[in-house]
Amino acid sequence: MTVFFITLGFFLVVVLAMAVGYIFQKKSLAGSCGGLASVGIDKACDCDNPCDKRIEREKKAQLKQEMKQELLDVKNI
Repeated sequence: MTVFFITLGFFLVVVLAMAVGYIFQKKSLAGSCGGLASVGIDKACDCDNPCDKRIEREKKAQLKQEMKQELLDVKNI
């Protein structure tokens, strides 16, 4: 158990040192350079035949978008 606490303490010190170093550089956190797009994947689900759940979600999103458009059309009359 002593080895566990020594190891845990060591890792905590290392993480704290990295955090302090990052803070003193005054940089903000940034995302990766391109993410999935950099490897040629346009979306998280890059399959040719999407699953039933995804098809259902896309239908609901499409319906929701159409309803918003209809409301906008009614307000513009």
